[in-house]
Amino acid sequence: MDTLIELYDERAIENILAPDMFRPQRVIYLCPGELARNRSRQEKLRAFFLRRGWEPELIFTEVSLFKADRILDQLLAIGARYPDCAVDVTGGSDAALFAAGMFSVQTGAPAFTYSRKKNRFYDISGAPFADDLPCTLSYSVEEFFLMAGGTLGPGRVDNAILDRYMEDFEPFFACFLRFRRQWPDIIAYIQRISHAEYGQTPPLRVEGAYTVKGERGKRNSANEAALEDLARIGFITELIIEPERSVSFRFRDANIRAWLRDVGSVLELYAYKACVDTGIFNDVISSAVVRWDDTLGHASVSNEIDVMAARGVIPLFLSCKTSEIRTEALNELAILRDRFGGKGAKAAIVATEPCNAAARHRAAQLGIAVIDLEELRGRQLPRRLKVIMKVHDGMSG
Repeated sequence: MDTLIELYDERAIENILAPDMFRPQRVIYLCPGELARNRSRQEKLRAFFLRRGWEPELIFTEVSLFKADRILDQLLAIGARYPDCAVDVTGGSDAALFAAGMFSVQTGAPAFTYSRKKNRFYDISGAPFADDLPCTLSYSVEEFFLMAGGTLGPGRVDNAILDRYMEDFEPFFACFLRFRRQWPDIIAYIQRISHAEYGQTPPLRVEGAYTVKGERGKRNSANEAALEDLARIGFITELIIEPERSVSFRFRDANIRAWLRDVGSVLELYAYKACVDTGIFNDVISSAVVRWDDTLGHASVSNEIDVMAARGVIPLFLSCKTSEIRTEALNELAILRDRFGGKGAKAAIVATEPCNAAARHRAAQLGIAVIDLEELRGRQLPRRLKVIMKVHDGMSG
């Protein structure tokens, strides 16, 4: 097989699995006009394959989504020009699939497909090279975005340094659980007394009044027990509390400073560690910021995914909430999963509040797993992640 014919699909992974697995000299995409005219999107696909270590010739041929007879005529012309071709019938419109079947019957061109459930390729007609063939591909988080025309940008967290703090994340989360109801006020207090002037390097040593002004004029006093707990786990040092007068301490370092000034960081870091601890993912990223480049009608916008992990050809999208689960958050998570992961992708929302029945019902409708306070308290997050990814203990490799 020198030439592979791909029936373009809205799910990005459907367009790259077979080419990346079999690596023909040439890939011909039968695609809608938007892609056939979108040079930027085409270059993204080329860049993706180049990143994967090969450089096929890519040809983008505009076809109708609904006229099977016209698609068949185009397939016959392609087959006449490239006789050593095969067709992947994994994706594409119904009309394209029908035409591909007719093309294979009339010309004898090999046809094969990919099963997400089995993670294998299968011979449909005349393609013994693909019969019951395991898919051995594995993608990074960044590659899942690239294949869909997106770009992974820097987020709030420098993932390169997280390995140095792995032992800190569970004590940090345990501290959060002890003071969960007061956590927003605790973080707000730390933010207020550790304020830095714009353009200046934020100091690690801070000192402030025992009571400060909070939101809407609310008075916010130092939570002595919480500060002492943060000192116990080593996040702050040199803690001095003069009741009703002042508080001073030193952040361990700049990263700890950032995490203690952000309400949601504690859960995101804990979820990141849980993903790593499962041992089933080949890549995990905290605070994945993706830009949707202008492709097939999508304007250039950015979204942040709190934690994203990849296991082979299956991505997992995690949304972390230190508040109640809302429908808007579920809808956004489903859109991101479908846009960048396709049908095989997984999504879960991790929340430090109990999930109400309405939110749980909506999550079930969208195919999103819910992990809430009870399971977090029971240290069940790694186990649940394995269940979501359909990996059983003893099969984590």
